[in-house]
Amino acid sequence: MVLAIASLIVFIILVAISKKRITKVDLYTTSLFAVILSYTVDFILGGKYQLYGYFKPGVTYSDFIVILGIYPAINMLFLNYFPFKKRVWLKAVYIILWSLFAIGYEWLAVKAGLFYHSGWKLWYSVPIYPILYLILLGNLKFTQKLQ
Repeated sequence: MVLAIASLIVFIILVAISKKRITKVDLYTTSLFAVILSYTVDFILGGKYQLYGYFKPGVTYSDFIVILGIYPAINMLFLNYFPFKKRVWLKAVYIILWSLFAIGYEWLAVKAGLFYHSGWKLWYSVPIYPILYLILLGNLKFTQKLQ
């Protein structure tokens, strides 16, 4: 629980003090999408197939710290600093670095008891994070197109 609360505080502060490079509407809508996406994936992989979960098996109020706090903040930081006008290789490096951060954070979260694996292996997450970040970028582009 300590890692969850510390992460929430740090990520929220980083979001609050960061210079916004995308609109507040984009941050809001993409964060809602991130929450829905994480909840849907967690419901299927964690709930139905019981491959992983937060803190302990079953649904607890503590789970919402991660789903409603940490995920949206990470989404905002990732999208806000994405190098939209840079070369493709820099965009790829940015996604790879965020993916490495996510894998490292997942490893730490398992060690700290914020997250548990019960059938899921950390290496399964290696190809998932870049895809997840690309989905978040695609959603942002879609949101901007709708506006």
